[in-house]
Amino acid sequence: MKLVDKVKGRLPKPITWTVRPEILLHPNIPKPLHGVAPRVILGGKWWDQTRKSAYQATAFHCAACGVWKHEAKVHRWLEGHELYDIDYLHGRSTYVGTVGLCHLCHNFIHSGRLEALLQKGQVTQAKYILVLQHGSSVLAKAGIAFPPPYNGPFAEWGSWRLVLDGKEYPPIYKTFEQWKVAHA
Repeated sequence: MKLVDKVKGRLPKPITWTVRPEILLHPNIPKPLHGVAPRVILGGKWWDQTRKSAYQATAFHCAACGVWKHEAKVHRWLEGHELYDIDYLHGRSTYVGTVGLCHLCHNFIHSGRLEALLQKGQVTQAKYILVLQHGSSVLAKAGIAFPPPYNGPFAEWGSWRLVLDGKEYPPIYKTFEQWKVAHA
């Protein structure tokens, strides 16, 4: 019996997965829910297990652009990103899962945060442009166009809730004014 035949049954099955560029269109988290996230509620141990499982699910490739983590442009690792189904009218953001993303795709999704960092001088114009070009290129290559931004109606600030495993969690900032002070 050949060595190949002996080990053939012991090799792990290859991981199959599909690149999902539409993840890049994930909306920004509504301001009332900033700071309210599964990783905060469930803790670091849960977050580490969840994000590592997400990385393994794509064989350590970015779920949005498909780049292998060791070939990524900026950092040679993946970052966990929580996905939500957001109902703006009723003020509900339901956690649906976590994916692993390269640094550029993750920052593209968090464009609001990225722009705020640019305005504060904490991100260079070159990096800002690199992130936008990367995400736009991934979407264009997949033939996905940007949908128009959601312009309302929106639920009242205090009625927003994160829905996690059927349980609802309220905003940590009770008003927009409190949020502004915390994010100044």
